[in-house]
Amino acid sequence: MHSETPQLQPIVPAYHVRILSDAQLADMQSATLELLEEVGIHVPSGRAREIYAAHGGLVDPATQIVKLPPNVVLEAMSHAPRYYTMGARSEAFDLVLDGTAMYVATDGSGTETIDFETGLRRSSTKDDVGKMARVSDYLSSIAFYWPIVSAMDYPATAPLHELDASFNNTVKHVQTETVMGDKTGRYAVEMARVIAGDEETMRRRPPVSLLVCTIAPLAQDSHGMESALVFAEAGLPVGFMSMATAGSTAPATIAGTMVVGDAEMVAAMVLIQMGHPGAPTYHSMMPGIMHPRTGAFMGSNFEGDLTYSGGVELAHMWGVPALAGIGPGAATSGWESAAGIASSMLLCALCGAETASGLGLRESCTLLSPEALVLDSDLHEIVRYEAAGLDTSREAMALDVTKAVGPRGHFLSQRHTRSQMRKRAFSELTSQPAPGGGYRDPIEVAREKTDWILQNHHPEPLSEAQQRELARILQSADRELG
Repeated sequence: MHSETPQLQPIVPAYHVRILSDAQLADMQSATLELLEEVGIHVPSGRAREIYAAHGGLVDPATQIVKLPPNVVLEAMSHAPRYYTMGARSEAFDLVLDGTAMYVATDGSGTETIDFETGLRRSSTKDDVGKMARVSDYLSSIAFYWPIVSAMDYPATAPLHELDASFNNTVKHVQTETVMGDKTGRYAVEMARVIAGDEETMRRRPPVSLLVCTIAPLAQDSHGMESALVFAEAGLPVGFMSMATAGSTAPATIAGTMVVGDAEMVAAMVLIQMGHPGAPTYHSMMPGIMHPRTGAFMGSNFEGDLTYSGGVELAHMWGVPALAGIGPGAATSGWESAAGIASSMLLCALCGAETASGLGLRESCTLLSPEALVLDSDLHEIVRYEAAGLDTSREAMALDVTKAVGPRGHFLSQRHTRSQMRKRAFSELTSQPAPGGGYRDPIEVAREKTDWILQNHHPEPLSEAQQRELARILQSADRELG
């Protein structure tokens, strides 16, 4: 028996901020165009090079470097839609990317899990993907689901099994980052068509989108670009993410890293618009910073959050929606991890990001702890209230009740106090009284809530016909690709 999925509660900012001035954005756009024209992008996909060459790109077959004149870039990007809808299995959970709200997703593609039962660390599985899809389906803070870990038990066809586990366990939109290559891409599109019901609905309300990581510095992944072209041909949204790392695969400065990442993503979006003008696409700036002593990838440092919010403004400068980075994938699960998620989430919302991802993983986006998504969801609620602004109506300022109470009185007996206190929001994790006084450990409460969701929440299932069709597609893919 299924239970109803709670309504979405996206972050709807009542006010906005700017990180980059118009002059700074113009300078960065000019820098990106300069890199694309004079340095170019390494493009190993023969199909992609053919498309670039046919639309004004300067292709060197020997080096596989493609250079893009500014007029070619700007003309192609003029076709990219600024607004569109990311559909869901249930129409009530469609995401209208019109700039009024920021919809938040999980982080994705982790490879290890703290086991739900034993507490031991192990490789992640398809079952983990399905369980966390169900938790995400229940949480009103999670608007769409990026399979949070990988189906490591299906090595050859993991991306398709991740989609299967997701579609069967959430009615929300699904974003995949692991579908790579033409053949796998076509199987994924076939699965999306089953979920949508028909071709027209799939294009109008696409139930799945693809996120492709570029290769820093200034390069593309052959299989990633080929699956991107397959998705774009089918009308499914395709986004590009740069994880350029300051100091190693990008300049050591924040601005230099952002320009390198921007050039990578713009070149990819240009390809999509050349091949399929008007195809929905998006921009996702999620760079890192090299640890100066170990060389390890770090999601952020003291100024690193500016790359995420500044990336939102770069996306809008190019005329496309943004997928903002809000969870730097901290190395630990301590207080600073929470602080980083909350600050970047608020900044990106106030900069106008349409979507964002990054909740639920630790250790630089590789490790899933079952309770982590519930913990991060609590931070989402804090940001949602902070971004909503302050009510300064006469009722909210409580002048009449204050006059009635007067000096040295108290407000406990006032009807206004009772009605307003019922409206106040308190954390479900940090405000739970403990027997004998004080408050319970939030991690313990989060784990209990996760267990409760898995035991009690069962999203509306796919129809038997849809389940049979997905099983048939997976069997075909396993035979061909396995």
